[in-house]
Amino acid sequence: MDVIIKDRDLQAASEEGMDAFVEVFVNAINNAIGNQLTAETMALLNADQITLLAYSILREEVMDGGFIQLIHNGYGDFIFKNPFAKAVKQWGLRDLSKLIYNAHSLFVKYRQEIEQDCTDEEFMALFEKYPEFDDMDDEFVENEEKWTHDIAYYIDEHIENFCKIEKDE
Repeated sequence: MDVIIKDRDLQAASEEGMDAFVEVFVNAINNAIGNQLTAETMALLNADQITLLAYSILREEVMDGGFIQLIHNGYGDFIFKNPFAKAVKQWGLRDLSKLIYNAHSLFVKYRQEIEQDCTDEEFMALFEKYPEFDDMDDEFVENEEKWTHDIAYYIDEHIENFCKIEKDE
């Protein structure tokens, strides 16, 4: 599947910083699949594109509500049952890979209850019930900026794996 980014959009994002740079790729990939990440649309993407979408979801969920929120919102299988940890390790993010592997063991152990439908009050109680996730959440938050920087660098070194750049006319 062709994922296209206009050169001027890429340049503007580059000037804004690493978050905007990564986001322009995430948005282009999401637009290419109609913002519908399904088994069918994943089959249209390559491994780097899928890994970037996985990181984007991981980042958004964990920064907002930790690994418990990620699992509760149904992203556990996508993050932990796909080769995401292996892929980010190949991208050079060994610490992130290790964190994902560590969180995977808690996902397996607690997923049944965390994935259950619940009230807001019951959801908030999960954080007290499973404090094992606290250190992992903190580690992600503390390292997110570095990891996003490293991902931006990887994308920049492998742009052809993520998109085609459309030159301005």
